[in-house]
Amino acid sequence: MRRQLLTLLFLEAVGLRRTWDLRGYTGQALALLTDRHRAYGYRHIERFLAELASVGADVPLTEALACWTASLWEPQPQQRGNVVPIFYVDGHRKPVYADALIPRGLIGRTGKVLGCRALVVLHDQEGHPLLVTTHRGDQHLTIGLPAILTHYEQAAAMAHLKRVVVDREGMSAELLAELASEGRTVVTVLRTDQYTGVESFRDVGEFIPLQADRHGNMVREVALACFGLSLPEQPGQELEVRVALIRDLRRLVPKVPSSEEEDRPLRWDEKPDGTHEYWLDENWQATPLPAPPMEPKLIPIVTTAAEADAVELVQTYTRRWPAQENVIRDWLIPLGIDTNHGYAKTAIANSEMTKKREALQKRLDNVKRWTDGARKRMHNASKLYRKRCQQTKERADALYRILNDHQREMERQGVEHWLLCKTIKEEKAVADAEIEEYQQRQWKAYHTSDKEFAKCEKYCREQRELLRALEDLQQQEREMYELENHKDQVMTVCKVALANLGMWVRDVRRVGAEEILPKGKGG
Repeated sequence: MRRQLLTLLFLEAVGLRRTWDLRGYTGQALALLTDRHRAYGYRHIERFLAELASVGADVPLTEALACWTASLWEPQPQQRGNVVPIFYVDGHRKPVYADALIPRGLIGRTGKVLGCRALVVLHDQEGHPLLVTTHRGDQHLTIGLPAILTHYEQAAAMAHLKRVVVDREGMSAELLAELASEGRTVVTVLRTDQYTGVESFRDVGEFIPLQADRHGNMVREVALACFGLSLPEQPGQELEVRVALIRDLRRLVPKVPSSEEEDRPLRWDEKPDGTHEYWLDENWQATPLPAPPMEPKLIPIVTTAAEADAVELVQTYTRRWPAQENVIRDWLIPLGIDTNHGYAKTAIANSEMTKKREALQKRLDNVKRWTDGARKRMHNASKLYRKRCQQTKERADALYRILNDHQREMERQGVEHWLLCKTIKEEKAVADAEIEEYQQRQWKAYHTSDKEFAKCEKYCREQRELLRALEDLQQQEREMYELENHKDQVMTVCKVALANLGMWVRDVRRVGAEEILPKGKGG
């Protein structure tokens, strides 16, 4: 078993990506590394890998990897001091090309959404990969982040990983609040849709130099600020974070217009002084449009720590690029971290269709409720209209009856004709004005009924459209499968272990060379 495990471990060391490549392998390096006269063949190693996957050996192997890396890269006593170690967490997706529909995710290096496996990678501050876990392709980093931290702490019997650096994908107010409540300090970057400019931040300090080019010109400056992250699950509550606000003077972006500028956009022929170009004149000469207002690009690096130093916070986050991104590119990918192993699948609910169905069903329930409300209001308005029609008719009859009685009374009294006509005309105007008020109330109810009728018709039509969409969705739905990741996780553990072994050899040789070479000499 030891030799078989060594064969899986050193496959990439001899240039083999998969166990299938053993079919054409005739070298002696793999046999030498596994202490055999001849290397194992494909069928033998593939059967062994399948047995490991079937008994769930990926779990103890992952725990063994965590224990080994924790002891391998344990800092020396003189290096510990009061310095809090930093750990980097990142997500990595590797595409899987399969005939069946599998959970999909964004492949970062290509920008495409493909069926894939999702990896969560944990590094220390020197860039050593400590642990990697494999998940379905649509899992978000905000779910995998707390899981891998807890997994590593339990497997390596370590205390809390108190300081964690994660990229923009892990930017979630609820996650930051949860990790902060556990005593962890998280460093990450705000998403661009969470702020608009310097005005979005509070207590912005003075900008100080951060980086200069080779000619001594300032290219970046930084200031310390505060920012409140709203918690969606706790309305009205905010998570207060400290921000290292970087202003990149080399990269200019369009300035966000103020509310007044948005209300009154400038015409194409308007000059800065408010006058206009007289372009109808035949002697008019065209001039370039004025350049849009620009401002330096902001890069807000946030931390949940109560106190922070802006420069140190920037250095902590930017160190993630060489310590994690470059290690993934220079070590893990060349060692085959993107190679898939095992394509066994199990049928699962189609998550993509489930989201669409839930959205359509929620809209359908809302539309049904709105239809009932509109229909009820339409009937009530119709009743009110008929009632007010009757009231208008009765009141008009009563007023005209009174008017006729008064006219006959005046005729019996012998009132002059001109005075009779004048009096009746004035009383008729008063009566008509009162009847007009009744008619306005009547037509108001009519228009309300007509408006609710239109709403009811619209909602009923939308119900049919939504039901049609649900039926079409059911007909178009494809069965989704989830990849079985045990084989892949076993091979991932071997590749991460091989990467740590290579880094250890590199560091040992570097230390040995420094001890052998005299001081002041290069090598």
